[in-house]
Amino acid sequence: MSTSGSPRSVSAPAAAPADGGELSAAGLALAAEIRDREAPLAALPPRSDRSEEQQLGAAAIHRACRELRAAFLRAHAAAVYDRLTEGRTVRLGLTELAGAAAESFPGLVPDGAQLAEELRHAQADKEGREIDQGIFFREILRLPGAGAHLVDVMRDPTPRAHALLPDFRATGRAELGKVTVERHGDGGHVTFHNDSCLNAEDNDLIAQLEVAVDLVLLDDGIRVGVLRGGPMTHPRYRGRRVFSAGVNLADLHHGRISFTGFLLQRELGYISKMYRGLSTLGRPDTYPAHGVEKPWVAAVETFAIGGGTQLLLVMDKVIAAADSYLSLPAAQEGIVPGAANFRLARLTGGRVARQAVLGGRKIWAGEPDARLLIDEVVDPKAMDRAVEDAVTQLAAPAVLANRRMLRVSEEPVDAFRAYMAEFSLVQAERLYGEDVLDKVGRFSARSGTGPSATDPPKSGTEPGTEPGTESGTEPGAAAGTRTETHAGAETGR
Repeated sequence: MSTSGSPRSVSAPAAAPADGGELSAAGLALAAEIRDREAPLAALPPRSDRSEEQQLGAAAIHRACRELRAAFLRAHAAAVYDRLTEGRTVRLGLTELAGAAAESFPGLVPDGAQLAEELRHAQADKEGREIDQGIFFREILRLPGAGAHLVDVMRDPTPRAHALLPDFRATGRAELGKVTVERHGDGGHVTFHNDSCLNAEDNDLIAQLEVAVDLVLLDDGIRVGVLRGGPMTHPRYRGRRVFSAGVNLADLHHGRISFTGFLLQRELGYISKMYRGLSTLGRPDTYPAHGVEKPWVAAVETFAIGGGTQLLLVMDKVIAAADSYLSLPAAQEGIVPGAANFRLARLTGGRVARQAVLGGRKIWAGEPDARLLIDEVVDPKAMDRAVEDAVTQLAAPAVLANRRMLRVSEEPVDAFRAYMAEFSLVQAERLYGEDVLDKVGRFSARSGTGPSATDPPKSGTEPGTEPGTESGTEPGAAAGTRTETHAGAETGR
């Protein structure tokens, strides 16, 4: 999955790629040393069958190689990025950039064969090569020039959105699989319905949400975006709308949550687009220079767990049903809740942020602290009308300009870039933490049905989670969530 699809050239002037001498020599030296150091790994059995001594030996090899990669990038990251992007004239999304790096600098990041091999294994049985991608993206994003360029590239519309746009403009509707986009008056309604797992996030859902956001932003007939969960088919929630159960823990256990295509893509891709809008392709002469953005409304019903709550932090208006709740249980699962650590304290204050992120506090819509994250609490039956009113309010002519200035003030893009640099490596390492592997393994064993489980865990088994999600997820719900009890039913994250 990629943000920008096929590489596209832009005519903006840029520096020429670095001369091949020093960089090429350093790249060849790195490739040779990585090849020699990793050679013993080929003689080892699969990770799950290794003795303790073999496990320690493999870990030492990976650590030594990662130190080499980090040192190489500290010295050459800017030149590497310019080589891969031809002096920043070719716009490469995350997947394309990592692929180009694997081809041009062997050993720097995993190549296609290594990634394919990793996909054959559960998370606990992988070599952890996504950590090498984390090192790569950390060092690129640390650079004010290259990192800012990559952040901008990630706001390019997807090729699929461009392909669907003419029909969407004509019909006002697009069916993307697990996501539906509809135009109603000034509103572009994005409804996600990953039904059996309570809208838990997986690779497909993230890719489809990005296309949906692109369509809303590209369609001139839409002035306000609306994000809402659809009615569920899960037996415990049949017919009820659910906002989000967070990342799918079952998918995470089975190694199906992509570090680049999911965990980095969602933050730098569709969430960044909702907050900052689409890019103007890095051209300073483009008008308007700020890109294409629109205000967004979130309609929260039942619960917004983990990644669901993360989405609320970039919304212009959050409407919540009176019986709904929010939670960010990722720390209890051992992972980092996206950019929530960057944004939450600004909205709620440091103490509430720590209670939510570090302690997994569940915040009900009716609590006083909930007003720091929720603009309006309504009777569940009044949600449709509340959403219509919010669209009317945010479609006012002066809203967009003021939204833009608020965003510039509260979250400079360079601060976001710096956060994402650290997030890239920290999250990659957390994916392979022993505590994370143990927790998602126990979740999968408890569900007993693997990645497509559909029954939530027993109530109270992991407070603060929804089935299949970060905090007590229901089998089949988004990995990384937990299970909480809502009206007597276990939920995820």
